[in-house]
Order: sequence, then C-alpha cells, then structure tokens
Amino acid sequence: MSRLPRWRRLLGGEQLPDGFAGRLDAEERVLAVAEMVGGGHLVVTSYGVWLPDGRRIGWQLVSKATWSDGTLTVVEAEEFDSTGEVVLLRDLPPRRLRLAEPGGVPEAVYKRVESSIRYRHHRELPGGGAWFVQRSVPGRDGLLLQVRADPGTDLAAVRRVATEVAGKLRQARD
Repeated sequence: MSRLPRWRRLLGGEQLPDGFAGRLDAEERVLAVAEMVGGGHLVVTSYGVWLPDGRRIGWQLVSKATWSDGTLTVVEAEEFDSTGEVVLLRDLPPRRLRLAEPGGVPEAVYKRVESSIRYRHHRELPGGGAWFVQRSVPGRDGLLLQVRADPGTDLAAVRRVATEVAGKLRQARD
C-alpha cells in the first residue's frame, strides 16, 4: 500500500489501497486502512467503514463494533421501516473481520461510532423494550432518530411511541 507524505498522515489523511473497489463521496476522508487476513483491505473513512468488497457501512448503521484478538466484529443494522422522521432498525448477524495489521483501524472505528451517537435511551415497552438513538449522519444536516426494538417487543407499540417521540423532538426544534 502506498502512503501519503508523513506530514499529510499527521493531518489525518491516509491513501486508499491499490485495488480499492469503492467510490468515496466528495467530502469523505480516509482515516485508517488495514490489510485483511486472506487479502483485501478494510478502509475507515469519515462516512463509514468500507469492506473489501467495496461496500460501505455508514456510521449511522453500525450498531456495535468490538476489537479482540486481531478481529474487528461489526454489527450492522438495516432499516426495515420508517414512520416519517423515525427509522426502525434491526441488527444483522455480526461480521468478523480479521486484520493482519490493525494500525489505527480499531480506534478510528470506536471513535466514529461513539461520536455519531448524540443521545440514546432504552424504554420498556410491551413484550420487551427499544433503544431510541439520535445520530448524526455524515454529509447530512440534523439528527436522525433511530429505534431498535429488543427481540419480542410489540412493533405496533414501538411505532406508536416512536411517532410520539418524533413529535416531541419536532416541537422542541420549533
């Protein structure tokens, strides 16, 4: 992998690895790069984490990321419903990414996931509960309200409460 001049790296710029399959947005910055065990690279940017297949997981869709024993485990969420100002999420199976040399990737991922979260609160609901999370989305103004229901939670109750919360947030902004 080629590198930028030392002064450029100190200012937060890494170069994309040869063969990078994705396409960065105009304002997207590369923060860290790590070679994967078995080939390919993991690229961490200001907008998300790029997988070796050229697909980016935006920070707003990373539910959880952990680092242990050379493996970055990422739980990606998918949007499955929307009530206007609220996005309902469900977690996909964890993806385990084995890194040959992690460099700054684990720290960059941790900082970006945490900094995207502005507020989080768990609320008990019929059949379980749900996490209400306000997140910033790189490249967009304002905050996004996401709701992730616990397994077994009544989704009608989740939608009803999510709509109420969105209304209260809208009133607070106005």
